[in-house]
Amino acid sequence: MTTFPASSAEEALTGRVRVNLDLVRQRIAAVGRNPDDVRVVAVTKSFGPEAVRAAAAAGLDDVGENYVAELEVKRHQTGSLGLSWHFLGALQSNKIARVSRVADVIESVSRPKEVTRLAHDAPGAAICVEVDITGRAGRGGVAPDAVAALVALGRAQGLEVRGLMTVAPPDEAGAREAFTTVRALADRLGLVERSMGMSDDFELACRLGATEIRLGRVLFGERVPAAKPSPNIGGLDSGEESA
Repeated sequence: MTTFPASSAEEALTGRVRVNLDLVRQRIAAVGRNPDDVRVVAVTKSFGPEAVRAAAAAGLDDVGENYVAELEVKRHQTGSLGLSWHFLGALQSNKIARVSRVADVIESVSRPKEVTRLAHDAPGAAICVEVDITGRAGRGGVAPDAVAALVALGRAQGLEVRGLMTVAPPDEAGAREAFTTVRALADRLGLVERSMGMSDDFELACRLGATEIRLGRVLFGERVPAAKPSPNIGGLDSGEESA
């Protein structure tokens, strides 16, 4: 295997991301959506800061992370790029203050106590409420019938509730149900943002009304298996399970 100097490797990565992003936009257009109407969040979980720089060089403005420790390090290393950082992982009560200091948008809010804590630690913080249609234990998100109450609480406590986020089940029928449900809820609640769709299902999500998709693998390639997170890295994977 050829080993490139760091600068050459990064240039090659940037080239790949540019090509892959162009293909993503073509696929969005093919399902009848204007690619300019769909925000692409580059999920750099387990990749290094070179992936963040490559995404920025390819023209992306938004980056997502699942773990607060990774977000802190990468934002520090690439802060001059002026990117918007999205936190996608499960929120842990003892890490909410850390998340709120480094994330521009927190997309995985799913419990009243998270809303209350964010309102205290980061007044006016931008959030999305995460929706789960499966009801399965261990998955992040609030049930559809509890979304309106959580959105109302966030608004009442002064948070900027931008929209809803979901991680769809892996089967097409389940994904279709998730995306349709989230779009209907967002419309009913007057929410603009519908963060739904990852590498394996973003075309269906776009067809069903996504305004934001969260992409990792389809932009950067396969991830190298990461070492087990240290105890100070908070959150379970909820934002980009297979992208």
